[in-house]
Amino acid sequence: MITLSRDIPDRIISSSDVRWRHLVVKNENFAIALALSAMVFLPLMEMLFRATLHKGIAGATLLTQHLTLIVGMLGAMAAAREHRLFAVSTLSQVLSGRVSTFAQLASSFFAAIISAFLCGASFQFVLAEKQGGVILAYGIPVWAVQFILPFGFAVITLRLLERMRHSGIGWRGIVLLCAATTALALLVPFSPQNMIVPAMCGLIAATLLGAPVFAAIGGAALILFWGNSLPIASIPLDHYRLVVNPSLPAIPLFTLAGYLLAEGGASRRLVRVLTSLTGHMRGGPAIVTALLCAFFTSMTGASGVTILALGGLLMPILLTARYPEKSALGLLTASGSLGLLFAPCLPLLLYAVIAHIPIRDMFLGGLLPGVLLTVATAWWGFCQERPDAVLKKFSYSEARCAINDAKWELMLPAVACGALFTGYATPVEAAAVTVLYALIVEVLIYRDLHVTRDLPRVMAECGLVVGGVLLVMGLALGLTNYLVDAELPVRATEWVTGTIHSPWLFLLVLNVSLLVMGSLMEVFSAIIVLVPLLAPLGKAYGIDPVHLGIIFLANLELGYLTPPMGMNLFLASYRFGKPFPEVCRSIVPIFFVLLTGVALITYMPWLTTALLSRAH
Repeated sequence: MITLSRDIPDRIISSSDVRWRHLVVKNENFAIALALSAMVFLPLMEMLFRATLHKGIAGATLLTQHLTLIVGMLGAMAAAREHRLFAVSTLSQVLSGRVSTFAQLASSFFAAIISAFLCGASFQFVLAEKQGGVILAYGIPVWAVQFILPFGFAVITLRLLERMRHSGIGWRGIVLLCAATTALALLVPFSPQNMIVPAMCGLIAATLLGAPVFAAIGGAALILFWGNSLPIASIPLDHYRLVVNPSLPAIPLFTLAGYLLAEGGASRRLVRVLTSLTGHMRGGPAIVTALLCAFFTSMTGASGVTILALGGLLMPILLTARYPEKSALGLLTASGSLGLLFAPCLPLLLYAVIAHIPIRDMFLGGLLPGVLLTVATAWWGFCQERPDAVLKKFSYSEARCAINDAKWELMLPAVACGALFTGYATPVEAAAVTVLYALIVEVLIYRDLHVTRDLPRVMAECGLVVGGVLLVMGLALGLTNYLVDAELPVRATEWVTGTIHSPWLFLLVLNVSLLVMGSLMEVFSAIIVLVPLLAPLGKAYGIDPVHLGIIFLANLELGYLTPPMGMNLFLASYRFGKPFPEVCRSIVPIFFVLLTGVALITYMPWLTTALLSRAH
């Protein structure tokens, strides 16, 4: 289960330290906002020049791709600064006192060591690239941009060590720990290959104690490369290749569009629209909850953001409609993961990139399965409404006013999908158009966001989340490539096809396995690590690649709700102030409803392929 952890209290620091930290934060946030702005500007100018001058901007695509690298590392640095790197946190929920302090020290130290090795590996990679003398565009050498990798990992290392200092160990103790660890590594009498298992055990322990996910995945890759005498510079090389993928800039851009909506007044206006249209119906509040959560998750790509941002808005609506508190809690917790199958959600984009499937096909394939799960959630909520619930009288004038008030935001999905499916724009350009539209709506039309006061803050928050995601994704690819080089996908395919002969039985085993993995792994790292292993299996059993992708994502979506480690369970417990066991009990009925929906998606492939067939 993955959360954004921020559990280290700040100590009393001097005024000069406060000023220095404020200056660092301000400059880092400005750099993130500037890089994101350039990512929006370049694709838009490329489209404009292509339409008017019939030629694009030289190097615009390469520059946009490398801006993704810059945004990713700057965001990861900011996430480390704010103690918000993605971290495994199941055990940290129950630790306290000295045990908790020890867990923070051990996990931070382990993560810092791994980050330091990644910094060294990245430096080796940049030195090798510098010798090649490749020019990116306009005389800018590629290595100069790539240098953000060692620089970023160095900053992350220092901030993880600073986190240890805040736990009470002090810089002298940190230096002694680092010296002792270095001496142990140099003097150990065993060969690296014999140290793989002990090192992996230490990595697992540190991960359980709270080490960030990037350290767990990057550490596993480092241990395997080091233990088999392979160059560790291959890990940052794989990170670089993934992050500068031509389609990947769409991820931070669509995320930015979602954050602009979430930080503006879109949620309030959309709630008014849905309430005015469904308030007179039985189950109206459940319909509002399911549709609104699906919309925001599809735009932001993070179910946790949906629960935290919309929970306080939707819970009073459900309770006012006299829903039982347990049912309202279960409905909101489950609805947080709706939307992962709707365009332009980030997991759909990432799966398409990793599995080499056209992004449009994944967007079309996820539409009907996403509708099925959303309808199933709304139906369950409808069944929970009390018979004596008071229904509002439908008001045509209120509905008309609400729709008119939110008309610009209601058009945003049409703008995003229209730019993509009409063929006038690439996925990255469609994402840039979506950002521009959201910016105009929230800043100029509704004026919910101020240009100088709010936009830099929203962009910095977006960059922070994107940085944490890209950091995990890039390192996960290094681990995946090691597994591919070790021929693990081939061996797995041979073993599974030799053991399981029925495609239906294979799909059943796949669903169970993915459900477990979805509760244990963060969705982005799961895609990077597992898809190269599963794609050959799907091909061996004759399963449509898009159908396999939707099955994969639907199970990961349900994994958010799988006790005892599903992410949404912890987030709902935090957001609504409810004991964790109470949250788990509240989602049991709707979990089985959604499980039935996932089974239908799995064994009724036409739900995924029907729109694809029409499109082709």
